[in-house]
Amino acid sequence: MTQTAAEKVDATPAVSTTAALVLEDGRIFRGTSYGATGTALGEAVFATGMTGYQETITDPSYARQLVVQTAPHIGNTGVNSEDAESRRIWVAGYIVRDAARRPSNWRSERSLDSELVEQGIVGIQGVDTRAITRHLREHKTMRAGIFSGDAAQATDKELLDTVLASAPMEGARLAEEVSVDEAYVVEPKDHGWDGDARFSIAAIDLGIKAMTPIRFAERGVRVHVLPATATLEDVKAVNPDGFFMSNGPGDPATADAQVKLLRSVLDEKLPYFGICFGNQILGRALGFGTYKLRYGHRGINQPVMDRRTGKVEITSQNHGFAVDAPLDGATRAPEARYGRVEVSHVSLNDDVVEGLACLDIPAFSVQYHPEAAAGPHDAAYLFDRFIDLMEGTRDGRTANLSKDPVDSAHSAGAEHKNDNKTEDKK
Repeated sequence: MTQTAAEKVDATPAVSTTAALVLEDGRIFRGTSYGATGTALGEAVFATGMTGYQETITDPSYARQLVVQTAPHIGNTGVNSEDAESRRIWVAGYIVRDAARRPSNWRSERSLDSELVEQGIVGIQGVDTRAITRHLREHKTMRAGIFSGDAAQATDKELLDTVLASAPMEGARLAEEVSVDEAYVVEPKDHGWDGDARFSIAAIDLGIKAMTPIRFAERGVRVHVLPATATLEDVKAVNPDGFFMSNGPGDPATADAQVKLLRSVLDEKLPYFGICFGNQILGRALGFGTYKLRYGHRGINQPVMDRRTGKVEITSQNHGFAVDAPLDGATRAPEARYGRVEVSHVSLNDDVVEGLACLDIPAFSVQYHPEAAAGPHDAAYLFDRFIDLMEGTRDGRTANLSKDPVDSAHSAGAEHKNDNKTEDKK
């Protein structure tokens, strides 16, 4: 996130100074500065990955968020020019327990600390990140601020007032802020594919990670990456075989333009695949609501069940909102023209919807990140499933993506207490 006028940052390297993390409920954690000094405001969230911190901080889905790393040691392997998932660091602030004094890895090009300084990202180190995580899990994610240097000299009340004056994540429209301004193309031949492209897709960048179009290109798919403001005419102009919507930050309730675009695409019967924000947009396009989770899913170790096969996947996730759809079997979409839909994947931690499969039109989506950057490769098959869907649509085969769920008797809350749903669910 670009620093606002209210977030004064000193990007000059300096000796660590006193720093404070202030949560909107008044809880304060004190440590020392990490990265740039100054003020960072955003939503405090925790990420549970034990590795992949460079991919985490450069994931655009973390825009306007202060990320707490539950792994205690951060920065050990430094940073490099290859592992960034976008053009810059997007976290609004960074919270770690034990920051590495110096990196040690053959791929390291510079330290994480210096990278945070260079990009003006305010952080804090030396705090108990497990205690912060427990607090957020018990009391929900909330607005927060990191204050270091001169900013940390204000009174506790002044710091809390600054946090309380900041914008909440509910109602935040951020995809347009993190998206590209101009379209570009990712070619299969540049990523190991030998031969002509098998298919061409239009991919809407709502905060896309760099590895996602590469995963398509590796499979022979040419990817036309379009800005978040793209229209149906822009999509048709690239003559795609399929349509994709990426992950991204913000409240899906604000994505009216993207919902309208997707409905137009679905009406055209163009095969659709969405991940994360793209899953929530499909849910809205079908007529379902979305709601904010108490603390969300963030990390590379989230268990998900494919309810049609019984397979359990360990997945990479980063979302604070979810789709509110019936879990048990196929149902008629509230937007009736799209026919039947079912929840294809579900979180094994809290029964949150992790995927949707349309049974009468060629469309499906998942809430997690199959590109595995960073993270496990359990969900890589989803790229192949989309290719199969495009191939089947081209050849006139059925669009049905489902078979009867193996756990059709399962109901929300029957086996898991879902404490990740907000009490004021829409």
